[in-house]
Amino acid sequence: MNQPSIQIRSATPDEVPQAIAVIVAAFIQDPPARFAWPSPHDYLSTMPLATREFAGSSFTHGTAYVSADVRGAALWLPPGVEPDGESLDKMFRETAKREHLDDLLATFEQMEKSHPREAHWYLPQIGVDPNAQGHGIGAALMDHALARCDQEQALAYLEASKPQNIPFYERYGFEVISEIQIGSAPPVMPMLRRPRR
Repeated sequence: MNQPSIQIRSATPDEVPQAIAVIVAAFIQDPPARFAWPSPHDYLSTMPLATREFAGSSFTHGTAYVSADVRGAALWLPPGVEPDGESLDKMFRETAKREHLDDLLATFEQMEKSHPREAHWYLPQIGVDPNAQGHGIGAALMDHALARCDQEQALAYLEASKPQNIPFYERYGFEVISEIQIGSAPPVMPMLRRPRR
């Protein structure tokens, strides 16, 4: 699955806005994101902040991986680093569609409880510019990070927010461990990958 022609590296501080823009573009049809912010204006104005709150620590830890042209980004949180739950809660309360708020907050609470108790790498967000999808960038991003997980013999964890993405993650050894479905919120599938030797 290795993509030798696609170079993957940690995002530089100057590339943070580009990496966030890639995630915003890639998640434009993401069911939970659009459940929170159904209007295009609300989504486009809030998703950059949501990305910073949810996965921003990946930039400070050097674990925000990008393709050389920053057409793809994978925002990994290393073991012991989690999203700031209080900041996320506050952001959702201030920005999410009111009638969806309770189900959205309950979904995120269950997502937090679904994390493995053992040390693990967490992938809150991975995305490729829609105009660059289908060229192996996502595969190269996964290969890069999972090689480190295997080297460290560490678990990897993510939540699949679109059922059609599950086969992609399964190709890398992730398995669905549960399904979170609360009220009218779209389902989210926690997935776990054990390290390969």
